[in-house]
Amino acid sequence: MITSKFEKKEAGNVEIVYTIPADLIAQTKTIVVSEMAKDITLPGFRKGMAPLNKVESSISVDKLNEHILSHLLPTAFSESVKEHKFTPAIYPKFEALKIGQGSDWDIKAVTCELPKVILADYKQNLKSTTTDELIKELPKVVKLEIPKLLVDEEVNERLSQLLARIEKLGLQLEGYLRSVGKTVETLRDEYQKQSQDAIALELILNEVANSEKIDVSEKEVEEFVKTTGSDISKVDDEQKKMLQRVVMRRKALEKLTKKV
Repeated sequence: MITSKFEKKEAGNVEIVYTIPADLIAQTKTIVVSEMAKDITLPGFRKGMAPLNKVESSISVDKLNEHILSHLLPTAFSESVKEHKFTPAIYPKFEALKIGQGSDWDIKAVTCELPKVILADYKQNLKSTTTDELIKELPKVVKLEIPKLLVDEEVNERLSQLLARIEKLGLQLEGYLRSVGKTVETLRDEYQKQSQDAIALELILNEVANSEKIDVSEKEVEEFVKTTGSDISKVDDEQKKMLQRVVMRRKALEKLTKKV
């Protein structure tokens, strides 16, 4: 049985250290090798027909350990969420603290919780009269401490998107940065501020929507999809839920604009 030590850190960060017993690792390794063997072809054997001991010898230790952990950690983390009744903002990053042949393994998971949004009398402090002004003002009026892990995740996503666009244009990052007069550091700092504000705004509008009891109908989601030029029949349920939240935040912003 996997045991864990759960600890809440500052700024909403959460650390969980899992201890995985050696016998469970051995059992899981047998399962993993059997699964991997189905796709492995070794000299003298047809695909999937090689003896398991030879298959295991052909797999690097790091790769085997990675597959073992991918079998065990998702369930362990899910159990931690239930046991400690917390809502992770992002999927955790795992770090091996101790991995050894024939011994227990210690694995650390690091994630974070979303900050609690307290609106209080925020409406009285809002001065903006336009949507653009309100977007800038809300994160200043409703103070939130956004976990660094969450901000870093958003920054990395923005950087990845930028790199993809640059590569599509056949450019190099260094050349692009020179053309806009920035360095990697200044760009990351810029994205850091943008990400912080974007996350704060999203959380605040979610809470505004809850407090104002704003609902979004299926028809509203369909109309929103049409404005993007997409085909509603190709939007799956998970995407619809995401779009529903987008529309909900838009409605919350519109409602605030009218009240200010």
